[in-house]
Amino acid sequence: MSVEVKLKDVTVNTFLKKKREKQKITMLTAYDCSTAKYFDDAGVDSILVGDSVGMVVLGYESTTSVTMNDMRVFTAAVSRGAKRCLVVADMPFMSYHSSVEEAVKNAGELIRAGASAVKLEGGTDYLISVVKRCVESGIPVVGHLGFTPQYLNVLGGYKIQGKSADKTRFILNQAKKLEEAGAFCVVLEMVPEESAKYITENLNIPTIGIGAGRYTDGQVLVADDILGKYSEFKPKFARRYADLKSVISESAKSYINDVQSGAFPDETEIFHLSEDELKEMEKIESCCN
Repeated sequence: MSVEVKLKDVTVNTFLKKKREKQKITMLTAYDCSTAKYFDDAGVDSILVGDSVGMVVLGYESTTSVTMNDMRVFTAAVSRGAKRCLVVADMPFMSYHSSVEEAVKNAGELIRAGASAVKLEGGTDYLISVVKRCVESGIPVVGHLGFTPQYLNVLGGYKIQGKSADKTRFILNQAKKLEEAGAFCVVLEMVPEESAKYITENLNIPTIGIGAGRYTDGQVLVADDILGKYSEFKPKFARRYADLKSVISESAKSYINDVQSGAFPDETEIFHLSEDELKEMEKIESCCN
C-alpha cells in the first residue's frame, strides 16, 4: 500500500527555477506557529527556523548555546504554521561536527520535526562530506558561507568576510564544492556586494544574501529585526518595517491601567448565569444565611 506525500507549493526545484528565471527568492526567519502562518499567508518563499532563536527568543548571548532539542521544538512549531512555503531548519552548533553519521542522524531529526531542508555553516572538506551524505539520504541542504555565526569565536567577532579578491575566490570555491556535493542553495552573510555578485554569477544554485548586497538571488532577514521586536541590536543590513516593541509595550501598559481602574473586563467580556440558575443561587444564599 503506497501513501501519497503532498509536497509544499515551494520546493527545492522552485529555488532553482527562480534562479534560472532571475526571480528573487524571499526568506524570513520564524520561531513560532502563528508568525510562520502569517509569513506563509503573505507569500514568502521560505521560512528559516534560525538558530538566531537563541538570542531573540531564548535570551542567549550567541547562537552557540542552542541545542538540538531547542531546534526540534521550534522547527515543529513553525512547520505546523507554514503550509505552502519551504521550511529550512538550522543545524545548531556541534550537531554536525563530531561525525558524518551523527550529522545525518541529527539532520534527519529536524526533517522528522517538519523541516523540508536543513542549513549548515562552513565549507571544509569534512562539511562537504556531511552535505553529500545528507543529500544521499534524502535530506535537502542549504549551505552558509561568509560570516558564519557558529564560528564567531574563531573569526574574532562580527567581521565582514570576502573583503579581497583572493578571499572572494576562496568563498566561491567553497560554494562550488557545496554545489557539487548536492546543496541546492547557499546563504552568503556579511559579504561585500561585489564579492557576492561574483559568487552568485558563477554558481548554478541560488544564493540568499543577508548583508551581501543587491545581487544575490534572494534575501533573508531575521523576523524580529524587520518587525522591530528585538531592540538590543539592529544590524546595518536589516530594515525595520514595524515597531512591535512599542506596540507590545503600550498594549501591556493599557491592559494594566484597565485592570487597575476596573475598565477591564466590561459587560461584553463576561459570562452570566441564566435566570433559572440565578434563582437557584439566591435559594442557596438564603439557606446559608
